[in-house]
Amino acid sequence: MKALLQRVKFARVEVDGECVGEIAQGLLVFLGLEKHDDEAAISKMMTRLLQYRVFSDSNGKMNQSVVDVAGGVLLVSQFTLAADTKKGRRPGFSTAAEPVRAEILYEFALRELRAQHGVVASGQFGADMQVSLINDGPVTFLLEA
Repeated sequence: MKALLQRVKFARVEVDGECVGEIAQGLLVFLGLEKHDDEAAISKMMTRLLQYRVFSDSNGKMNQSVVDVAGGVLLVSQFTLAADTKKGRRPGFSTAAEPVRAEILYEFALRELRAQHGVVASGQFGADMQVSLINDGPVTFLLEA
């Protein structure tokens, strides 16, 4: 599993011109699910990203989490993050979770986030999504499990 976290001032996901998810300050999280991922790993990753300290404290140090700043989380499933890019000029997707399994895990991830945090929005699994954001920093981290 790979979770690409971007600290944002604003993020929005549209499908067919309609907004399906939006947050103000917080984290835009692109989630790439792989074959070996399971609910235990998802639960651990969701807790980790909620606690990951990427927001500045009063001294300008990255010491606060999205929970600490009462920010939003926008979770977007991104199949291409699971690509194997170690060699060649074309990504391979043999390590990615099968779509049916990935959707189940993505929905589980959303439930985990919503159980632990108040402001959670999402993209639409499998849809052609347009993502808009104002990156804050920019600050971007790749968490892997």
